[in-house]
Amino acid sequence: MPSAAYSRLAIECRGLIKQFGEGPTRVLALRGINLSIFRGELTLIVGPSGCGKTTLLSVMTGILEPTKGQVDVLGRDLVHMPSRERSFFRAHDIGIVFQEFNLLPALTATENVCLSLVVVGCPRRNALIKAREFLAELGMSQEAEKLPWQLSSGQQQRVAIARALLHQPHVLACDEPTSALDHRAGEGVMQLLRDAAVDRNRAVVVVTHDPRIFRFADRIATVEDGCVVKVEPAGG
Repeated sequence: MPSAAYSRLAIECRGLIKQFGEGPTRVLALRGINLSIFRGELTLIVGPSGCGKTTLLSVMTGILEPTKGQVDVLGRDLVHMPSRERSFFRAHDIGIVFQEFNLLPALTATENVCLSLVVVGCPRRNALIKAREFLAELGMSQEAEKLPWQLSSGQQQRVAIARALLHQPHVLACDEPTSALDHRAGEGVMQLLRDAAVDRNRAVVVVTHDPRIFRFADRIATVEDGCVVKVEPAGG
């Protein structure tokens, strides 16, 4: 691989195996996956339900530990990193958008967004100001003080993405970001993620089974039965 590609490398997975359970109930979710994710790109991980996409994303971001294999994120060995250090690293350098949004129902949109700064030590007052400003940049000034139940699904997803981006992570990982959205809302969310990937220092990786959003990707990795069977440029 050319040195220029190495300089853009954000995540490298080598021989990833993830097993759940033992004996006759054992499930091999990942079966020796090799995959590289690059800065300045939006990479889609696609495949049918149950193929291992979300498990792969969870291992790549340090939420799950692999049974075997190696995961390097931003040049750091995630597998052998102590759990406390891994949590600190994830809070500072990785933004995660979960499929169910995971917004706190008692907090406003602004308060939900500011959490990503508060957990890394930013004073709450400053975090609230930055969160409010960021929501304004996303065209959500009128929704900034609303509670999650007062927002549409598309608006809730944009709040979740804003929360994941506010601390300027080098890796943004999203699990099925358009699964609960109609076409128009899904397009808006993917454009936001596409814009985030333009930053040459950030890698955006999205798990999806929604073919409508393939056109937003730079590369598409196809997973089948816990294996990456191909990686190709979007439209390739």
